[in-house]
Amino acid sequence: MVIFAIKIQLLPMKANTPKQTLAITTKIVLPNDTNTLGNLFGGQLLAWMDVIASVSAHRHCKRVVVTANVNNVSFNKPIAHASIVTLEAKVSRAFNSSMEVFVDVFVEDAVTGQRSKSNEAIYTFVAVDQNGFPIQVPELIPETEEEISRFDGALRRKELALILAGKMKPADAINLKKLFEIE
Repeated sequence: MVIFAIKIQLLPMKANTPKQTLAITTKIVLPNDTNTLGNLFGGQLLAWMDVIASVSAHRHCKRVVVTANVNNVSFNKPIAHASIVTLEAKVSRAFNSSMEVFVDVFVEDAVTGQRSKSNEAIYTFVAVDQNGFPIQVPELIPETEEEISRFDGALRRKELALILAGKMKPADAINLKKLFEIE
């Protein structure tokens, strides 16, 4: 029996900026997308957000990604039938194998063309190999004030999620505790 050994050299991963992960899609709310009040189904919006967020996560790591969590969804304003909806997604932070992705949802005014933010969500994706096992993702380097704010907040959101899942003790959530320290 002959056994072959293959040496694989891992190349350093190139860090990305959130801008490099930007994914945008525009949709029109059709009758089959609406509820009995003539507004976009929340589930339809979630599906649109999941797809655009996965594109953003893929742009960051260039690997297959799977949805691990929907951390937060805000349905702030109803979206009416025939509305033009634009979804923008950017990776806000990369961890070892996971990425947090912010999705902002805008509705365009039919008369003025002005866009207003109507909804947002935070998704978590995990990069996986061909066998479905988590793999490392590149670093993310925020540039703008909003990107830095979302980047910093991602660590606190991750700590909170780990506490709620019973995978971290509250005493170990250093970044989350900083929010509540009184000087």
